[in-house]
Amino acid sequence: MHQHTKGDRTRRDRTTAGDGAPRARTTPDPAHEGRTDPVLREQAALTELLPAIPAQRTGPVRAAQPHAVSFPAAGAPRAPWWRQALRLLPTPAGTPFTFGYLLVLLATSLFARYGDPATVSSLLHGSSTDVAHLADRPLLVLGASALWIAGGPASGYAITFVVVLTALERRIGGPRTALVFLVGHVGATLATEVPVGISVAAGHLPATSLHRLDYGISFGLMAAIGALAGLLSPVLRVTVLGFVAMMLLQDLLAFTDPLTDWGHPLALLAGLACWPAVRRWARTASRMPDPV
Repeated sequence: MHQHTKGDRTRRDRTTAGDGAPRARTTPDPAHEGRTDPVLREQAALTELLPAIPAQRTGPVRAAQPHAVSFPAAGAPRAPWWRQALRLLPTPAGTPFTFGYLLVLLATSLFARYGDPATVSSLLHGSSTDVAHLADRPLLVLGASALWIAGGPASGYAITFVVVLTALERRIGGPRTALVFLVGHVGATLATEVPVGISVAAGHLPATSLHRLDYGISFGLMAAIGALAGLLSPVLRVTVLGFVAMMLLQDLLAFTDPLTDWGHPLALLAGLACWPAVRRWARTASRMPDPV
């Protein structure tokens, strides 16, 4: 009688195939069943694969190369220049806030140019953010005053609005761009008009100072420029801020409209104060896919 030794790892049974030839059948040793060594498990998986089925071979091969990294092919074609230039323009999908706001500004500008002059004058005066209107209906005039462009759609403010707000919205998103714009528009308006009201109440200014024509997007635009500068490269940041500061200094020296001339640098400072927030928002937005 044959006795199996304790160290045997396999038992061989003789079976008869259809042609009568003996065939050896190998069974695992019970002493090693359930062994959890990952190397042995991987080797067992490799030996049990059917070579005729490629789908089975992909799993273990990938597991055996966990650190493989694929790189894009060298000399990959870049987007043509005209497609890169189009990113400076707002689109409904990529920059919905800037695109929708621009349509509103175009509509009001066309109405201001071709509409009834008496109606246009009445609307502009009703939208003015002077002290009298702010004391009577502040929310209405703060919103209505931002629906008009001083100088029309061909002015420098309109062109700068398109470029700056599009670039800012592509980096931080529409709602946050609107928030930066509102901070500059509302903050600079109140910072310039409230002192006027106080001076009139104290007798330092005449009562006519309570009524003036003040509307437009310039305060919100200055805040957007200041916020966008925090996301630019150092050289471009210094260039943009230096150019804007030179323009604001010229306005202050001319002093043709004191409230507006002081409101612009205040709005720019409000945008600069948003740097920590816009940089954090830009990092968050960079993890999301960029719509066209």
